[in-house]
Amino acid sequence: MLSRVASSIYWMTRYIERAENIARFISVNLNLTLDFPSEASRQWQPIVMATGDHALFEKKYGTDYSSRNVINFLALDQDYANSIISSLRAARENARSVREIISSEMWEQVNRYYIELKDSAKTDFPNRNPHKFFKIITMRGHMFTGLLYSTMSHGEAFQFALTGLLLERADKTSRILDVKYFMLLPRAGEVNTPYDSIQWAAVLKSASALEMYRKRFHRIIPKQVCDFLIFDGEFPRSIRFCLKKAEKSLHNISGSPVGTVSNMAEKSLGRLCADIDYSDIDEIIDIGMHEYLDGLQVKINSVGSHIHDAFFKAIPPQS
Repeated sequence: MLSRVASSIYWMTRYIERAENIARFISVNLNLTLDFPSEASRQWQPIVMATGDHALFEKKYGTDYSSRNVINFLALDQDYANSIISSLRAARENARSVREIISSEMWEQVNRYYIELKDSAKTDFPNRNPHKFFKIITMRGHMFTGLLYSTMSHGEAFQFALTGLLLERADKTSRILDVKYFMLLPRAGEVNTPYDSIQWAAVLKSASALEMYRKRFHRIIPKQVCDFLIFDGEFPRSIRFCLKKAEKSLHNISGSPVGTVSNMAEKSLGRLCADIDYSDIDEIIDIGMHEYLDGLQVKINSVGSHIHDAFFKAIPPQS
């Protein structure tokens, strides 16, 4: 497969997953502001902080972290490369360049997805009815993933698509958790109160994890929520599940058996999976949850760089 084609397929699914997860970020806050309207003023800044792009936000909006400004920045700002509309535009362009590789249903879905979002932005629908808007974004992402699994041959191209999707999902699950654990950490008197429990329930909902968590643990306990979203080996949005499946996809691409490495991408991802296999929630709490998640995001970014070098980087001709 041409490196250009592989790169387009990989980034197509990363951008689709990114758009969906930004919608999940915002949905968490919308749910929290319904439950505690008096706390709305302090809920929006952490969402932007979690993206790491707060400097870009403040350059455009100053320090006014109102719900409208944050929604416009994260969802509709065409100058912000990681906004929902920019992510979908990039996903559409990547999909267009590999239309002969992906299924027609996948192309139609991502094309319709982007056009509908542009039309919604013109009518200010995201601010007029944000709950419905971000629910639609999330479901559109689910539909695209379903089409990926059910209409595309599970060969090399599919493995690149799956690798991109899973790495992006692992990164964003860590950021969803970090928003609550560090940036939305309640005041000391609110720990283990109904207010704290509602916040943790919102975090689980943002990862579509509330029902599966309750089947396992019943009561919402912060330590168990963190353990579930990081270490669960069966829930498809947990960090461990995503990274292990991404590792398998990389080996399917290279043909090397799991447990061996043929490039730095496999080596760095294998090391990251091993770190998770031999860690536990008590150890992470001792390290510091925010510090652990921050380091994890750096390592996931490093895996992405190694994937680029191993598969997408143009090799200069030999003289």
